Amino acid sequence: MSEQFAGEPEAGTGPALDPVAGLDLKPALEAVLMVVDEPATEAHLAKILQRPRREITRALRELADEYTAQRRGFELRFVANGWRFYTRADYAPAVERFVLDGQQARLTQAALETLAVVAYRQPVSRSRVSAVRGVNCDGVMRTLLQRGLVEEAGTEPETGAILYVTTNYFLERMGLRGLDELPELAPFLPEAEAIEADTQEGVPSFDPDAPDPDEDRAPGTGIHSYTTTTEL
Repeated sequence: MSEQFAGEPEAGTGPALDPVAGLDLKPALEAVLMVVDEPATEAHLAKILQRPRREITRALRELADEYTAQRRGFELRFVANGWRFYTRADYAPAVERFVLDGQQARLTQAALETLAVVAYRQPVSRSRVSAVRGVNCDGVMRTLLQRGLVEEAGTEPETGAILYVTTNYFLERMGLRGLDELPELAPFLPEAEAIEADTQEGVPSFDPDAPDPDEDRAPGTGIHSYTTTTEL
């Protein structure tokens, strides 16, 4: 059995060493900057890494110069009073192809029709949209939510049903400054008054798990006349 000397701290009771103190500064800065979601200030980095701010500033500038000299695919920029990694502009085509891969596919006819109903009738519940289209739209609405084209906007006072509206992303993709720039619906939907009357009389019930085939939509609605010309 080992003998403990007087005044010697017991094993595990001494002051713990700060694991950050022994890290190399530049790799530590790189590791932190890889996970930030907004530019990190020099003061904040100095506090996190427990180094003088001047040392942090010098290391950041050296890293930025090294990345430029090496023509790395990324660069370290000082923006908005902080530092953050950005893709180097020379390699933007590669990044765009990666980010947009699979995102340029056109929406299905059912999704376009559903989106049109939401755009013109918002705020509107899924059951109201289903009444206009004549088929269940739950699955299509989930797709539109995932694509960021519609969003929830409170509930209907009478029924408690969730209401949906279009998003700013929808306006961006449509090239509109606001919903008031949507074209008049009448030329595309002559029977709009009839649909409104049918919707107000009652909303049919639908099986939420039922499929939403394009060919099953109500004939003559004309909703798709405007939306099918736009790729989203």
